[in-house]
Amino acid sequence: MIRYQDLQKRSGVLFRTLTGMSHHAFEALLTSSEAARHAARATSARTRDGRPRRRAPGGGRHHALAPCDRLLMALFWLRAYPTYELLGFYFGLDKANAHRNTADVLAVLEALGDFPFDRPDHDPGRTPLRSPQAVMDAFPAVRLVVDTKEQRIRRPRGDHAAQKPYYSMKKKAHTLKTQLAVRPDGRVESVGLSVPGGSKHDKTLLLESGLLKRLAPGEAAMADKAYHNIREKDPQAPLVTPRPAKRNHPLTDCEKMANRFIARYRIVVEHTIAQLNRYTVLRQVYRGRRSVHTRVVRVVAMVINRRIESVPLKVYGAAA
Repeated sequence: MIRYQDLQKRSGVLFRTLTGMSHHAFEALLTSSEAARHAARATSARTRDGRPRRRAPGGGRHHALAPCDRLLMALFWLRAYPTYELLGFYFGLDKANAHRNTADVLAVLEALGDFPFDRPDHDPGRTPLRSPQAVMDAFPAVRLVVDTKEQRIRRPRGDHAAQKPYYSMKKKAHTLKTQLAVRPDGRVESVGLSVPGGSKHDKTLLLESGLLKRLAPGEAAMADKAYHNIREKDPQAPLVTPRPAKRNHPLTDCEKMANRFIARYRIVVEHTIAQLNRYTVLRQVYRGRRSVHTRVVRVVAMVINRRIESVPLKVYGAAA
């Protein structure tokens, strides 16, 4: 069986392989998650299954695993994405308990994720980004770099009408699509709701999310060519995009140079998505309930943000 106390005696490389973080980062996350779990439990008037609480917080049977082992199990599930039968075998639990323990820990970890642009509009806690050492010094107005991540899922049950919204012509498979917005240094600022991959275009998803309207005056976002004609629906959209070539209207040398220059700054969102894909739960075919997919993405984004704070992403070319 896998236990945190045993892994502490092994090399840090093995622990990072299993969880995606160092021992020090794990201890910090454990302290934060336990504080959040106790605070949520102390203020909850209902049990996990929705019934009114009859015992004081902390009463009843305790978990078979220690808090450190429960967190380790959840991070291992995100990192390796085993089935719950296999996960329970590794940690000495049955399938149902492995599922419940993982779901409980993910719910606590989701509450730790601080994504400023997912807060209500005009939140006073979100200050404009004015750092002179920001990655995009050539675009001082750009606060966010936006893109979407698609992940394959199992074919939904039902008839063609039930399956069609999830079929992505781009991926030639049934997918879930999640909009991500990152800072110039790669830290995730917003994680949108996971939606059927074939039902909405990226630019429609961006307009409906209201993300651009939450930018402060003078701030802008940056995206790829798929978002170029977004101004046809919103002429005032504060968005920087490359210019796509059109039939019988090829790009000029100056436009090609401008596109390459923008691409050097926009690549940061691709690097962040690559960090997310290091967790197998977001790389393989997603097997879980589609309603939980957003929570999984948010938890992994929270973990990646903590990693980027200690180990910044590499910057390339003109963006240096």
